[in-house]
Amino acid sequence: MSNISEFANNYLSGIQSLLENFDTRSFEQIVEKILDAYHAERRIFVMGNGGSGSTASHFTCDINKGCCMDLNKKFRTICLNDNIPTLLAIANDVSYDAVFVEQLKNFFLPGDLVIGISGSGNSPNVLLAIDYAGMHQGITIGLSGFSGGKLASLADIIWIAPVEDMQKIEDMHMIVVHMIMQAVRIDLHPPELLA
Repeated sequence: MSNISEFANNYLSGIQSLLENFDTRSFEQIVEKILDAYHAERRIFVMGNGGSGSTASHFTCDINKGCCMDLNKKFRTICLNDNIPTLLAIANDVSYDAVFVEQLKNFFLPGDLVIGISGSGNSPNVLLAIDYAGMHQGITIGLSGFSGGKLASLADIIWIAPVEDMQKIEDMHMIVVHMIMQAVRIDLHPPELLA
């Protein structure tokens, strides 16, 4: 690479443009649904593949620990890509497309919240799980990129990073989940506990 500084500036400029066009309405709706799930004692399922799987796992930790560790009432958030033996067994014995939906069949109840993270918006295993939740009276949220993919038309709420660059999409998803965590924590804590 001939000019690393130029590359860095161009990359950061791309992120800045995405931040300037941040979809605050969808963000607000997602925060509201997560708070609704908490107050109604519903489960929250999160999932993704690859980098999106890492975001799903990180997000689950932030919600379960960061939002309510000091509260008596806890979140019930489960990351569907964290149980590797179960995921591999389903992939081996059924198909990789079924790794998330088959786990939902064990735990999902009507009214639960299911969050699918897919940079392309077209991950078959995420789509199957979102579809299952939607067909069984669940609430569904998608985080996607590009133009949203199939996830955009399947999820009840969609937040899209509108760029054709997977790393920038994943950067934005990480920012979104950190913002969700902080917004939820602030809502659940009186100001004196946040000092």
